[in-house]
Amino acid sequence: MKKNIHVVGAIIIEDNKILCAQRGPDKSLPLKWEFPGGKIEDGESAEEALKREINEEMNCEIEIGEKVDHTVYEYDFGIVHLTTFICKLIEGKPELTEHVAIKWLPTNELSSLDWAPADIPAVEKLAEAIHVK
Repeated sequence: MKKNIHVVGAIIIEDNKILCAQRGPDKSLPLKWEFPGGKIEDGESAEEALKREINEEMNCEIEIGEKVDHTVYEYDFGIVHLTTFICKLIEGKPELTEHVAIKWLPTNELSSLDWAPADIPAVEKLAEAIHVK
């Protein structure tokens, strides 16, 4: 039986652009794009995990806003439960420590990237929200 992996992702918005992060070639889902974040540790809330992960991965502090999506996606290595939140940078600029590249893209360009499957529903929700406005 595959294990359940609970993760969080930050949809960091600045100047009407969203931060996209590319996974390294040696990681699972090599070179796929994702919203930065990571695993929720035992005893952590999703929000606590997200603040910790962004601090560790990108040397930034964020403020967490509304939840965007919760996706369950079955990969060959496990079942990922991804919860994404709208976030705002409150301190620091994102640095590459875990990822090989980052891009700031407007919402209408997000679909141009090769996203990790679990992140795609959040990308689609963001695109729909733009069309609704």
